[in-house]
Amino acid sequence: MQGHIPHPVGDAPDTARWPAVYALFVGVFGLIAAEFLPMSLLTPMAVDLGVSEGMAGQAVTATALIALLTGLFLAVLTRGIDRRKVLLGFSVLLIASNILVALAPNLPVLLFGRILLGVAIGGFWTMSAAVAMRLVPPADVPKALSLIFAGVSLATVVAAPLGSWLGAAIGWREVFLWSAGFGALGLIAQWLTLPSMAATGSAGLGTLLAVLLRPGVWQGIACVALVFMGHFALFTFIRPFLELALAADVGWITVFLLGFGIANFIGTLLAGPLIRRSLGFTLAAMPLLAGASALALSGLTGASVLALVLVSLWGMAFGGVPVAWTTWNTRIAPDEAESAGGLIVAAIQFAIAAGAGTGGLIFDTAGATGVYTYGGAVLVVASGLIALGVRSPASARA
Repeated sequence: MQGHIPHPVGDAPDTARWPAVYALFVGVFGLIAAEFLPMSLLTPMAVDLGVSEGMAGQAVTATALIALLTGLFLAVLTRGIDRRKVLLGFSVLLIASNILVALAPNLPVLLFGRILLGVAIGGFWTMSAAVAMRLVPPADVPKALSLIFAGVSLATVVAAPLGSWLGAAIGWREVFLWSAGFGALGLIAQWLTLPSMAATGSAGLGTLLAVLLRPGVWQGIACVALVFMGHFALFTFIRPFLELALAADVGWITVFLLGFGIANFIGTLLAGPLIRRSLGFTLAAMPLLAGASALALSGLTGASVLALVLVSLWGMAFGGVPVAWTTWNTRIAPDEAESAGGLIVAAIQFAIAAGAGTGGLIFDTAGATGVYTYGGAVLVVASGLIALGVRSPASARA
């Protein structure tokens, strides 16, 4: 028996607004690049601010924590506000964050700047599905999401190595000023291309719980958390695994990381066509491929072409995961896509912390190989649960 399928948020356009989609691609690249910069600039930041690297690393923790809270409460706090204005506000926060970090005289000011970035990141991910549904016809939503999320993969490839190189050449503060400039380009592009989008949906405090209790929603939220937990148990310890388990030297490590990043970008672009054929298959197959690759890696003992292929397969498989789950979001709760998106953002941020935390415990007891056995197993189990218990509505429309 088929129940009532709610209607999508807002009215889907008859023709796609691709310039607006590309503007969002630029915006998300700027957001994720700014998020990743401290990972490649942590040592000079700590030295300049007179704190330990561990304390400077709280810049990453602060961003993730605020992104989690923003994901949960953004739809409630911004109800009634034109979504175009909200998105432009996130770009303004990105610029302000980078400038504050670049000029920070001490750690508290730097952390405040990173908190602003957390609001922008959590808010953007919460709204991404709902906004895509307002910019393109339903059939083009997977393609639009693939293009938007390609900004994440490109930032993953570029931000850390480029930030490290520029930091050595011009200084870490100047790198954040350059990041602010790129954020300004994104703001201009969005200002010129984004249409006005009236807020829709109930967006009350009870909406999150109501959406979570809809048939199939909580199962999907649990599975997306499991997938990201397995992935970040692996990804957090990728360098120690390469160094200790595969005995990779600096040259090999660079090749492995570049291979992962390029494959991740390709996987993001491939996700759209795969989702068009079968969303359910894509949701289950990607963590299965990533998990199987990790388990195979855990059985290797040296850097090799085979290891590079496995790392690349893992990267490619995970590249499509955010696209697939965001598409699922648009179909499982199209009338409350922002609230559902907030639940997914919160689940992912929690899973990142859980994956890194459990991976760290296992690393201390069973080493890098143990982490990859654990992370791979979590991903394979998640794939099975998705295949067995996650609803995959075929369409966002009744």
